[in-house]
Amino acid sequence: MTQNITALILAAGKGTRMYSDKPKVLQTLLGETVLHYVYRAVEAVLGDRILTVVGHGADMVADLYPDKRDGFVMQEPQLGTGHAVQVSREALRAQGAEYCMVINGDTPLLTVEALEKLAARAGQADVAFLTITPKDMASFGRVVRNESGHVTAIVEAKDYDMSVHGPARGEVNAGIYLLRLDAMAPLLDELRNDNANGEYYVTDLVGLAVARKLRVEGVQCGDDVNLMGINSPRELVQAENTLRRRIVEGLLDSGVLIHNPDTVIIGPDVVVEPGAEIFGHCEIYGKSRVAAGARLGSYTYIRDASFAPGCVVREFSHIEGAEVREGAAVGPYARLRPGAICGANSRVGNFVEMKKAELCEGAKASHLTYLGDARVGAGANIGAGTITCNYDGKNKFHTEIGEGAFIGSNTALVAPVTVGRDALVGAGSTITKDVPDQGTAIARGRQTNLRRRLKKS
Repeated sequence: MTQNITALILAAGKGTRMYSDKPKVLQTLLGETVLHYVYRAVEAVLGDRILTVVGHGADMVADLYPDKRDGFVMQEPQLGTGHAVQVSREALRAQGAEYCMVINGDTPLLTVEALEKLAARAGQADVAFLTITPKDMASFGRVVRNESGHVTAIVEAKDYDMSVHGPARGEVNAGIYLLRLDAMAPLLDELRNDNANGEYYVTDLVGLAVARKLRVEGVQCGDDVNLMGINSPRELVQAENTLRRRIVEGLLDSGVLIHNPDTVIIGPDVVVEPGAEIFGHCEIYGKSRVAAGARLGSYTYIRDASFAPGCVVREFSHIEGAEVREGAAVGPYARLRPGAICGANSRVGNFVEMKKAELCEGAKASHLTYLGDARVGAGANIGAGTITCNYDGKNKFHTEIGEGAFIGSNTALVAPVTVGRDALVGAGSTITKDVPDQGTAIARGRQTNLRRRLKKS
């Protein structure tokens, strides 16, 4: 039945308790937005059948998720979850959906298993929703059942009255619903906002459906508080810690060797193969890939980078948008910026920075060097203090260094310039012209020795 279900993700709220101008769904955990995790879980169950209700900061959401923009529904003003469903009716009809799965966009710990459990109620219920029984009911909406165990209502915590609704059973609403749209169409118009917040609640559809003797089910998910949303910085950090542990423990179980795992942070889209070795403290984010046999040292920060078998990243390195190939060694204290490529068995030493530059197989830049917009041929050696002067204040230019070339220490290569194969550049040179293959270039003032004048005591 999932082909007849469209997800409706509620992402219009500001989240005032986050004390931030950006929408709550754009707060980040492990380098990804809250909404990223929701999209990922929903797509695993429903594919691309997704609508997103946006409002506060809609342009920011669109900028980050342009591929989802065609499925955006504007909610302005934001008058509650029930109102969000009301303004989405035309979009849902255009999708040809028979069922709508309403999901809060602030649930980064949402699991595929929970969504599959709810989706399975399609064809068997007019309204179904997930429930949990946490140790602390806090401000969650209470689930009210009759003596037969059938759901009769969901009541917001601030509106719950024991004299009316009976003693609380400990079961609360997780805020994820499956609605049969034909059955809900007349009920949506009956929603009222005569409550403490003056909002239209999707939860009230449960009571209305019960009154119409429709099929209503509360699908129990134990005490899985992972289904609940985040509303404050503390809850965001708690969710982030839960995600971090979940990822690290999964990798350990798969065969990745992680030393000091409590200090290792790995993002949800990072791929680490069994047999890789990681030392904490270490942070790895984005679309990074770590192959079996790669070794990542302590205090490294990595984003959107790839590491081949047998490579080594030594301590205190910063690597972003780079590729480290088989047998290469990086660091300590190295910085690889986007577009950096360390070829097989190459060496990047301490305080070396690379940006849009390639060290070919066996090439070395061992210390105190900047390589930008450059290609260093196989087996070449870059002396300490060398820089490629790639920027003239307006444009960037390329430096080409041939195979087997030797660049002496404290050399400035003013791009565009080419140093030929097996060429030698003397230390302290400023190179502004091409150096031929097997040539020698020295570009510095002639040394003059003068007699030192000493003060008489």
